[in-house]
Amino acid sequence: MDGDLRRIRAIADYQLGPGCGEALFPEGVDIIHSKNTGRIRHIYLGGTLLASFRPTDGLFALTVAGAERLASNMDALGFTVTVTDEAAEFVAQGRNAFAKHVIDAGDEVRPGGEVVVLDSSRKVLAVGRALLVKEEMLAFRVGVAVRVRRGSGGRR
Repeated sequence: MDGDLRRIRAIADYQLGPGCGEALFPEGVDIIHSKNTGRIRHIYLGGTLLASFRPTDGLFALTVAGAERLASNMDALGFTVTVTDEAAEFVAQGRNAFAKHVIDAGDEVRPGGEVVVLDSSRKVLAVGRALLVKEEMLAFRVGVAVRVRRGSGGRR
């Protein structure tokens, strides 16, 4: 299991940035493997799903709980998108984040990449995949910037 922890931390560092692996996956996480292939599928901490391993590209799909863990344990996150407070409620309900509502984005945001959507007070609203790069999100007034996979539902 020690090798699995090193592996998932290395993948998280590659995907999300240096230090994210240790912040997201502390000692004591439960790593669930596929019964058929034996590959890593899900990572839990205390019964809460933090991330799932995507077999298509070998990277993680974060959950809202995983995103909240990263946001609270890391100072600078390059893969975040901040939206206006007017749009925050809709994004938290699982609606897509439109470019016209984006007020800031991290330097590591890339199309197809995993992103965390925040409100102006750095509260996690949702997780999803970016459809645009930072510059496009800030310049465009039409179109979807982040395809939201899961909203926080306004909880917390």
